[in-house]
Amino acid sequence: MTRHPTMIEVAAEAGVSPATVSRVLTGSAPVAAATRRQVHAAISRVGYLPRGSRPGDNRHAPIITAVICEPTIRFLNDPFFVRLIGGAERFLAKHGGALPLMSAASPALAVTENHLLGGGSGGVLLASVRGKHPLALTLAAARLPVRCAGRPGEGMEVPYVDVDNRDGARRAVSLLLRTRSTVAHIAGPVALPAARDRLNGYLDAVSAMGRQPHVVPGDFTPRGGGHAMRLLLERTPALDGVFVASDPMAFGAMSVLRRAGRSIPDDVAVVGFDDVPQAAFSDPPLTTVRQPVEELGALAAKLLFEQVLTGSPPAPDQILATTVIERASA
Repeated sequence: MTRHPTMIEVAAEAGVSPATVSRVLTGSAPVAAATRRQVHAAISRVGYLPRGSRPGDNRHAPIITAVICEPTIRFLNDPFFVRLIGGAERFLAKHGGALPLMSAASPALAVTENHLLGGGSGGVLLASVRGKHPLALTLAAARLPVRCAGRPGEGMEVPYVDVDNRDGARRAVSLLLRTRSTVAHIAGPVALPAARDRLNGYLDAVSAMGRQPHVVPGDFTPRGGGHAMRLLLERTPALDGVFVASDPMAFGAMSVLRRAGRSIPDDVAVVGFDDVPQAAFSDPPLTTVRQPVEELGALAAKLLFEQVLTGSPPAPDQILATTVIERASA
């Protein structure tokens, strides 16, 4: 039988009492930040896993918790997260597993962290990790099985499943450049690797054609897309094409173009990214890059489920292909 390090060993390694380790893991009482870091470093060194996350701790399917690093109101209204969680949930349901959903945005971060490190989950599916997110760093140090849906930031050694955002963006912009001379880009939040990859795909395509880039940042929301489109029309009134880093932003951009008297696609061609269900029914139907979001969620859940169930090291990172879906907007 595999021997697991105990909480007493963690306490000895950290130079604190077992009760302090317990308080750090369960959140049952306040602990100074320096002491928490000391305990988590000790957890990493001895390889401690909370009870409930160890292979064989129970005879039921392991609990995988989905944690979204966005405010609750944001992820409940973003179709990407709905589809991602749906794909993961369907896979786990077939194998008798559950998928509790939690937020890692303030003020829920501390509650989520205490729940996970206290043995409330066998593994964690993380989504929308920006930069060196504190929860991702903490979970990696605690050696709790983690899988990111979407590539994490540079320097984050966390396994992931992602789509080829850069290639999808490059092909979308190349499609626009076949018939358009001035193609701009409404980018996503620069802290998200997916947004940076889509920006780089745009830059790859315009550079290859010797064109001048025109970029305005957005926030993956319709409101943000509309605001960015107004800025582009002020700065680059001659633009005749725009690649938008998400479909919700593209809907906002299209609304602003119509109000400005610009016909789509005759005056300005628009291409989005995601292929949310509404894209086929927008006015006009939106040309976009389809990313297999449900497959992404299912694959992330599968790899994490198998890792927790067997106690094996994490499987290699996986990258899924995208597809350009041509409709009437471009």
